[in-house]
Amino acid sequence: MSNSVITSKTSELREVKVADNMVNKRLPGDLAMWFFILAELTVFAIFFIGFAITEQLHSDMFIASKAKLHPIAGLINTIALITSSLFVALSVRAIHLHQVKQSINLLVISQVIACIYLAVKIWEYQFLFNIGIDIETNTFFTLYFIITFFHFMHVLLGMVILLIIGVNAKKGAYQEDVSGFESGASYWHMVDMLWIILFPLIYVI
Repeated sequence: MSNSVITSKTSELREVKVADNMVNKRLPGDLAMWFFILAELTVFAIFFIGFAITEQLHSDMFIASKAKLHPIAGLINTIALITSSLFVALSVRAIHLHQVKQSINLLVISQVIACIYLAVKIWEYQFLFNIGIDIETNTFFTLYFIITFFHFMHVLLGMVILLIIGVNAKKGAYQEDVSGFESGASYWHMVDMLWIILFPLIYVI
């Protein structure tokens, strides 16, 4: 049997394995990570509910304060995180297919794109500080800085986690069990999802 035929058959088997995992596995990654993600989502849910209630109580202040934000900056960050998550998802698929080098390259691309979010967010904070707006300006900006900076820190943590799973992948840690890789990717998708909620809540609605 020629090498090309063997390679083709091996690729087919890997595709079948990925499909089987998708059918039989309820959640990707470790259960412990999902408990952690649930706890994080609970904290953010409290923030979101508090923000929404406060907005109803001080609607005029919130409308005036939102007008000082940059929706385009928020949109750029939304696109950046969604795109980054796409490359992480592709990286997970690649690691399932034992395409380690491709998986790592995709993770690197996702990290570079995530840096766009960091840069834009830092610029936005600096812009607000330059025009005299900070966490003590009013209730809206108190909540704005608390919630967005809390999310910013989660993005940094997510990037560290992606770096760790990338290094582990290079060391061959996911040859048999990819649950650790999936856990890291799941955390990153949570970070992305939270911003998708944050963007319309703070910038648009």
